Amino acid sequence: MSKVSRRDFLKMTAGTTALLASGLTPAKAEAAAVLPPEAVGILYDATLCIGCKACMVKCKEYNSQPGGALYQEGRGIPYELPATAPIWDAPTTLSDKTVNLITAHRQGSGLNKDQAEEGFSFAKHHCMHCLDPACVSVCPVAAFIKDPKTGVVSYRKDRCIGCRYCQVACPFSIPKFEWSSASPQLRKCQLCHHRYPEGGYAACCEFCPTGASIFGRVTDLRQEAKRRLALEPGSEYAFPIQRVDSERTLTRPVSRYLDHLYGLNEAGGTQYMLLAGVPFDLLGFNPRITDESYSVLTWQYIAKVPALIAVLLAAGTASYHFTHRRQHDSGRDDQAKG
Repeated sequence: MSKVSRRDFLKMTAGTTALLASGLTPAKAEAAAVLPPEAVGILYDATLCIGCKACMVKCKEYNSQPGGALYQEGRGIPYELPATAPIWDAPTTLSDKTVNLITAHRQGSGLNKDQAEEGFSFAKHHCMHCLDPACVSVCPVAAFIKDPKTGVVSYRKDRCIGCRYCQVACPFSIPKFEWSSASPQLRKCQLCHHRYPEGGYAACCEFCPTGASIFGRVTDLRQEAKRRLALEPGSEYAFPIQRVDSERTLTRPVSRYLDHLYGLNEAGGTQYMLLAGVPFDLLGFNPRITDESYSVLTWQYIAKVPALIAVLLAAGTASYHFTHRRQHDSGRDDQAKG
């Protein structure tokens, strides 16, 4: 385990003080959940996914570069297993080392792709980039921010104090904490926003061979999803690859879709949206998530925590001073006897 530097200690101490001294008002009070006109996102189509996990490999590669969601100075690509392990790195859950995950879900015999009965389907899990993100709302030091133009929810490690409110608030359980580090960060997908200045975009979309994940403006992605839901199963359609406005397409038969664009309304709407042929609760998505924004709901509970922290800090400080004084008095008595 790495040691805590004096700088990190002072940062955490100052952050805690700021947390307790702040007015603690949710970000939602400052801005309504409106989709920016140029907001970008991802549309994932489970019926096109072949489970190759190329998106996972490229996600780790490109996000381990400076500015990426997994970047750490002096560290290469973070694997769940040691680099010397004689087996493939195969994450089964999102973690501080894996911010994009492909899962496989089988029902019964699992013979029929994209069918709920006796079938199977793949699913892709990462940050949903909510229109009104609870993580942004509850963070007392603005370590999570939502870009006013792209809508991408990103993380600023220099502001984070490790309170982990974001983990409690997120209805999708996305932010992951670095428990193994003495100066930990939170890790989550940031839609490869570090690649935008040079014309790049989400690596998971750029390297998806089937077009299961495509990148683009959210308004365009919604229209593309609407077109797909209106298609006749068995008919042929030219599916765009990499980007929703791409000239590259893959023509193939249309599968039968569940008539639901996941993320259009869930948690107040998200910029990562999904299509599938089976109910989303069978793909690992929480069926209890409603269409209501979670930012204010979570704040009603989390706002009570600083008061508890203040009490614990006060009790700890009093205990320290009491013990220190007793030791000091005992030392003086010993000197007097000597």
